[in-house]
Amino acid sequence: MISYLQAILLGIIQGITEWLPVSSSGHLVLLQQYFKLDVPVAFDVILHVGTLIVIFLVFGKDILAIFKSLLSWQWDQNTKLLLFIILASIPTGIIGLVFHDWLIGLFSSILAVGIALLFTGTIVYLSKFSVSNKKLTWWKSVVIGVVQGLAIIPGISRSGSTISFGLFMGVNRKQIAKFSFLLSVPAILGAAILEGKDLVLVNIGPMIIGTLTSVIVGYFALKYLLGLIKQGKFYYFSYYCWALGLVVLALALR
Repeated sequence: MISYLQAILLGIIQGITEWLPVSSSGHLVLLQQYFKLDVPVAFDVILHVGTLIVIFLVFGKDILAIFKSLLSWQWDQNTKLLLFIILASIPTGIIGLVFHDWLIGLFSSILAVGIALLFTGTIVYLSKFSVSNKKLTWWKSVVIGVVQGLAIIPGISRSGSTISFGLFMGVNRKQIAKFSFLLSVPAILGAAILEGKDLVLVNIGPMIIGTLTSVIVGYFALKYLLGLIKQGKFYYFSYYCWALGLVVLALALR
């Protein structure tokens, strides 16, 4: 059972790590391993519902614009963005379904988390040297979808990897940030359905409090991250990933 205090703590961690490129799944593994905190799958699924709420709060205008273009049967930048999201979601879904059991098995490996955090830190740092002035294309969307699928591995940040690879391919900072976070909507929905289809919700009070906490913290964390991306300071998070990754490796190999 999750207490109210634990729910608030988990909501804060989810709200921060889901958006900042530091891997929410990696932090969840570390919490479970070193603090013996058993997080029910139902609670994790509900927290991700909070993540979706943040997306709609921050990118509500963009999502509404996509629906308006669809309803008016217009082929414009909004419908093109939706097409790219669909194209990117296909490899993500395939990787998630085919390799789900193997990837989930990595959640018990602290060593894997440490290595993955070092990888995240490296690609986030290298994004510093990217020249971002090109448009998103269909093939770049597919590549980013593959990268997002691999981010199921705990320690590999979804936002860190998708934004970094978008920058590597020269996509404009503002465009790749928006695409990355809108792309998370079908991925999170799919994961929630896959993990939560057979769940029975219990301990409702802490779940609600944890979700509200993750929404509030997540909103400010995402707005903060978008500001850093715009300023070209996305790579700042690499230092944290490297430091945490080295600590985790040291603990795993002692």
